[in-house]
Parts: sequence; C-alpha cells; structure tokens
Amino acid sequence: MWIVLSALVFNFIRWRCFDISIKELLINEDIKDREVRVINSNGEQMGIMSIDDALNLAYENNLDLAKIAPGANPPVCKIMDYGKYRFEQTKKEKEAKKNQKVIELKEVRLSLNIDVGDINTKVNQAAKFFKDGAKVKVSIRFRGREMAHPELGVEVMEKFADRLSDIAVVEKPAKLEGRNMLMFMAAKPTK
Repeated sequence: MWIVLSALVFNFIRWRCFDISIKELLINEDIKDREVRVINSNGEQMGIMSIDDALNLAYENNLDLAKIAPGANPPVCKIMDYGKYRFEQTKKEKEAKKNQKVIELKEVRLSLNIDVGDINTKVNQAAKFFKDGAKVKVSIRFRGREMAHPELGVEVMEKFADRLSDIAVVEKPAKLEGRNMLMFMAAKPTK
C-alpha cells in the first residue's frame, strides 16, 4: 500500500513541476468516468474496462492512466508515463518557438519640412532595416497649423516610398490618425 501511495505522490510532484502552457490531461484519480476504453503503453487496445481495473493495471506497471479522448463514448484512456509525456510536449513547444520567425517592426519618423539630406539619411536607415528582415512604420507628427495641410504629409510619404520602391513595397498607404500620419512598408519578396 505504501509503495503505491509513494509512487502516486512522486508522479504527482513530478508532473506538476512542468510548464503550465501544455494542455492538461486528466490523469489517474481525476478521471471520474465509470468505464473507459484502455490503450496500453505500446499502443495496443486493451478493451473497455471499469476505471478501477484500468487504474490498477496502470499502477501495476508504475505508470499513469491519462484520458486522451474525453469526447469519445466511452472515453479513451492511455497507460503512459505522464511525466515523460509532459517533458516531450514541453520540448516540442520550445523547438517550435525556436523555429518560428519573428518579424520586427521598426519606425522611421519624418517631418513635413524635411530636407533632401535628411530624407536620404532616413531612406538609408529604412533600407538597412529591410535588409535585416524588419518591416518599417513611417510616421509624420503634425504640430500646430500643420494639421491644416495633410496633403503635404502625403507628398512626403510618397517621396519616401518612391525612393525605396526598388527594395520595398507599401503594405498600408499613408493614413492620418489624429495628429499622426502612418504608412507601413515591407521588403519586396525575393523571387
């Protein structure tokens, strides 16, 4: 009796120590169904049996009974090492995160009365961002009476986009939002 109880406590502590982001399965005493379809640790079907028999079978092998298909009739449970299963799932999630590509969003701020040298500097800066794989948010902040001439902001944005037209495309055209005019650009897809 003490061996079974200590194994239960050990397994409980072991699987509780993992990251919570993994979808939780009901295991062992948490399963409240009367009858379940049981699959052993090798993947072979054992048939439909009472929950007590299935739990005893799992405990005899020092494994856990996990409910893997709660929607089935009767629910499907598998005899497995739940701690090992959780570890493998965590490892898969970390690998998936490592392989996903994150696109950065960089910002370039312009002004209505920007000079040629300044706009060239901003164009070079944006080109460097595109080479690094980032998207660029181009913004102009209107101050005071500048709000009366939003068309000037559109012209500056179009000049900026024209200078980068060989390496970038406009994802969202210039749009006035409050006192800011925003335009989003991304690198041209490579063929």
